Amino acid sequence: MILLGKRAVITGGSSGIGYEIAAQMGAKGARLVLTGRRPEPLAAAVERLKATGAEVFGVAGDITDGTARAVLLDQAVALLGGVDILVNNAGGVRAGRLEDITEDELRAMIDVDLLSPMLLTRLFLPELRRSGDGLIVNIASGIAQMGVPFYTGYAAAKGGLARFGEALRRELKGEGVHVITVFPGATDTPMMATNKADAGMGFALQPVADVVGSIIAGIEADAFEVVRGGDARKATLDLNRTDPAAIDQRFLDMKPALEAAVSGHSAL
Repeated sequence: MILLGKRAVITGGSSGIGYEIAAQMGAKGARLVLTGRRPEPLAAAVERLKATGAEVFGVAGDITDGTARAVLLDQAVALLGGVDILVNNAGGVRAGRLEDITEDELRAMIDVDLLSPMLLTRLFLPELRRSGDGLIVNIASGIAQMGVPFYTGYAAAKGGLARFGEALRRELKGEGVHVITVFPGATDTPMMATNKADAGMGFALQPVADVVGSIIAGIEADAFEVVRGGDARKATLDLNRTDPAAIDQRFLDMKPALEAAVSGHSAL
């Protein structure tokens, strides 16, 4: 896909991966609508992007709310004249032992990380079909590829998003709408601020610009997936398929330290 002139809607666009996607898409000439729950950070993000020369608008709202989703679609069409790209980036996480995570927290993760992207995609599909060159980008997680202890709810939600994207890509094949699923590892964003795990525990923070650079390259190449982590990540995923007990042992060896490091990780 050539991004010049494309009309993109990006959820969770106020900071982190969403903001950087907007910045890099805007630099390539895409026209943008960003959404986020909090009006003030969203407005600040829009102003920073406008200062770079990007054409960008903000529509504040909570994507878990049906009315807000409908407003986002209406405003995006009014502001951009249509939609070519939907980036389902907004997400939330709460780590810790399953029995220590409340029902409300589990429901919130499923809602923002899985159900809301599905509902938003369903809502936007007629516009994406009208584009004739439509694209859905789902930001999953490396944890969607391999379960990590103390991230049970997050793994369930992001794993669901990954399979949703794969199934939808096949459902839409030949209809002018492509689907890409992104599997970033730990990324240096505000969402990771309360995670204290280090590289030795598998949480080496990657620069957000590098992560998003890979996403943009995947979009331009019409990729099916974008997987961060290179050969080391591939080797771990291969081992998880061929000898999952070895991965279990790795986590067992670090389990007390990992639990202590991630149990305060919360961004909902």
